[in-house]
Amino acid sequence: MDEHRTTCETYRSVRFTVEAGTPFDDFRADYEQSVPDYPAERFGELVARDAGWQEVLDLAWESAPHDFMIYWRYEAYPMMRLAGDRFRCVEYLMGNHTIAERMFRHNPSALLYAPLRTVIVEGADGVTRLSMDQPSAQFRSLGDPRITEVGIELDRKVAALLRHLAVPVPDVLTGD
Repeated sequence: MDEHRTTCETYRSVRFTVEAGTPFDDFRADYEQSVPDYPAERFGELVARDAGWQEVLDLAWESAPHDFMIYWRYEAYPMMRLAGDRFRCVEYLMGNHTIAERMFRHNPSALLYAPLRTVIVEGADGVTRLSMDQPSAQFRSLGDPRITEVGIELDRKVAALLRHLAVPVPDVLTGD
């Protein structure tokens, strides 16, 4: 008898795409200024000295003026142009580990969706767009209302970031 159990779940994901209304380089600069890099060295110092969680919270909010930090970025164009592609594209993992912890404590698998994946692209039509999946749709798939609640909060935080970036806010993020 097999003692290992496997489960498969299907869930609905909602991806939205908004037009930036500005050139790629300008929008990317605005995004990266609004969502600054995760200060790994500073957080690493907190881990090294076994700091209290309040210090982690304080540094997170100091480091993320719009609730999010960039943990990773990949500029796809330099590699993809070698295949003849001409689209400019940069992808990011953005998030805030202090928000993620509020889901992690209930189910560590929430880290499948945290940090959030975003992409800024310049299409063949020259229009710059930002795309990402709706946070609450992903977190809802874990089946825990406490995690879903944080996912809905993330929807609102993403909406606030989009407002700050002066781009359209999809209704799915605001519940309108």
